[in-house]
Amino acid sequence: MAKKDTPTDPADMNRRQQIVATYRMTKQTDKRIGLWLLGSFLLFGAVGFALFYVLPGEGVVQWIMSVVGALLFGLLGAMIVFSRRAQRTAYDRMAGQPGAAASALTMLKRGWKTDPVIAFNKQQDVVHRVVGPPGIVLVAEGNQHRVRQILTSERRKHERVAAETPIHEVVVGDGEGQVPLAKLVRHVQKLGRQVKPAELTDVLNRIKALDANRSAIPMPKGPVPTSMKGMRGNMRGR
Repeated sequence: MAKKDTPTDPADMNRRQQIVATYRMTKQTDKRIGLWLLGSFLLFGAVGFALFYVLPGEGVVQWIMSVVGALLFGLLGAMIVFSRRAQRTAYDRMAGQPGAAASALTMLKRGWKTDPVIAFNKQQDVVHRVVGPPGIVLVAEGNQHRVRQILTSERRKHERVAAETPIHEVVVGDGEGQVPLAKLVRHVQKLGRQVKPAELTDVLNRIKALDANRSAIPMPKGPVPTSMKGMRGNMRGR
């Protein structure tokens, strides 16, 4: 009987497989991840043991509760450290690849609609779009000067169909006025709530009409990073 193939897409993996795959990916660049996890488990475990030890109780019950508290706090601390370091590793691996921003934006929760690569040029500078509580967010990655032209063009197009909807522009990068890839999701989330949930449906319908009138153009060449959505739970320490 043939052995069942191990899934390679995080979205097709179960919880255990996702954790193992994330650990192996992190281990490739973060050689000390094992020591970090052990240290955080022992540190948080000691805190948990101390907290539960001072709770009312005595004898065997007190020791059992203390051990349980140590295990709970230790596992929680290890998962927090694991999620932070795994997330940093994932962003480092994606940085500089075409479509990295779109992959990072899959970390957004429900209530957000992400459309990758709605516009691009021959140099593979691209613009992605996110629709959510702040309104319309145009996220660009590539050469800062070239991509500004695409952003200006896309802003005008969106203003024609959704004039009353706030439109934000974000350029991903490490230069002045740009947003680092690792901070992109948080930056977008902090843009505020300017559109009510009931209004988002109308905004999405207007944008759908805009996209329907776009010319059929091929996707830009080059590798696109694997989506982080399947590993979102691990990255957030859940």
